[in-house]
Amino acid sequence: MRSLFSFPDPVNEKAARTVAAGVVAMSVAALVTQQSWLLVVVALGFWARVLTGPTLSPLGRLATSVVAPALGKPKHVPGPPKRFAQAIGTAFSTAAALLWFVAGAHLPALGVTAALASAAFLEAALGLCLGCKVFGILMRLGLLPPSVCEACADLSLRHPELSGNPVRT
Repeated sequence: MRSLFSFPDPVNEKAARTVAAGVVAMSVAALVTQQSWLLVVVALGFWARVLTGPTLSPLGRLATSVVAPALGKPKHVPGPPKRFAQAIGTAFSTAAALLWFVAGAHLPALGVTAALASAAFLEAALGLCLGCKVFGILMRLGLLPPSVCEACADLSLRHPELSGNPVRT
């Protein structure tokens, strides 16, 4: 049993993309309607997911328990890059809410929200996780040790056909 404050590893990419679609929907709704309370909902969702995975996130629970299973066989990807991406989303969504409510800087808050919606759209529609790409760059630069994500550091763990060992089906 995992603890409350843990993040799943591996992550079902179908669930991650579903969560991203929900972030797009809420962010675009905030942009179009300028209902500032939606910025708080988006930020709280990111905080819940970065701290506990889907455990305390209604969107995360819906994605992992209902939507992703309905989409068929899971596609597992390493968890640490997805958690890093959630942390970036947490920073962006929190910045947007603080800009709006604390600084009264509505236009910059909407700009940050648009950037967040754009990144989430790339994940939802194309499976392109910008936070995961940054995570990979940080690993290649040696700024993140290989122990942070062994599956990321050792390609043969994700692609056994590259290890020279026969793949068992």
